[in-house]
Amino acid sequence: MTDSNDDITKPKRIRKTRYVPNLAAAQFKPTEDWTVSEAGNEHRKARFPFKVDRILYEDCIEGMRKLPSESVDMVVADPPFGLDFTGKESIYNRDYRLVRDGYKEVQGDYQQFSERWICELPRIMKKTSSAWIFSGWTNLGDVLNAVRKSGLTLINHIIWKYQFGVFTTKKFVTSHYHILFLVKSREYYFNKIMHYPLDVWEINRTYRVGEQKNSTKLPEELIIRCIDFTTRPGHLVLDPFMGNGTTAVAAKGTFRHYLGFELNKTMRDVIDANVGSVRLGQFYIPYVERPDELVLRARRRFRIGNGEELSQQRMATWI
Repeated sequence: MTDSNDDITKPKRIRKTRYVPNLAAAQFKPTEDWTVSEAGNEHRKARFPFKVDRILYEDCIEGMRKLPSESVDMVVADPPFGLDFTGKESIYNRDYRLVRDGYKEVQGDYQQFSERWICELPRIMKKTSSAWIFSGWTNLGDVLNAVRKSGLTLINHIIWKYQFGVFTTKKFVTSHYHILFLVKSREYYFNKIMHYPLDVWEINRTYRVGEQKNSTKLPEELIIRCIDFTTRPGHLVLDPFMGNGTTAVAAKGTFRHYLGFELNKTMRDVIDANVGSVRLGQFYIPYVERPDELVLRARRRFRIGNGEELSQQRMATWI
């Protein structure tokens, strides 16, 4: 017996035109885009009720409590590992002399630590805001529990795949990190800058000879990808654990503003040097000028290039 409300009784949607593989990719455009001049203007016009584009050397929990409600457009957080780790261990095949002293690990229960700082986020996030939290698999359960307690909604659980793992004999080599894409409300901002964005990202770590660092360092490309998808030029990006200043570098280089907290005061000159080495907007390229490989292949197939639009007449030859 068929229920009158069953899908079988509903009229089926009929496609008006024949499906053409890769045509949608060839026609893809980002949700929003800005020229370099437009992005720079948005950065200059942005106004905030407190001083931005700075790093405060204090506990992030106390610091976030001082911020006004709904004042942050995006959060990027790579919290301490919660392991017996300094970044100077010989197994990581790095020059320990380049790792600054002062890195502070979590003392006590990691879930309690996670709850304390993550539960501060919803109040300072705007309704359109997002938060990106990085975590290794060891403490991922504690982080996810803290997220649930905070009331934030998990949109995607992204895997960052890169060559990293220490050689093992009785288990698989770790070669990925977890990135949680979280939002405060259904009104969150998302700029679809790729036609078919996947939840597995392959981005290599970057190493510079003689570079000073605070334990470990995320690649700018990774932070920029988060910024590109969930902020507009001129938006404010907050990093509770600024570390090497990578978030500040990525924000400044893409016409975004930044604010951060860092406990390790020995990193002040390193962060200042890193941020000072980047020009405002240095990394910014309009999205239409950097299509992903799927879009490029589709455009080559349909012979679209140099800004040429796909005309209705040409489209008819394929449909």
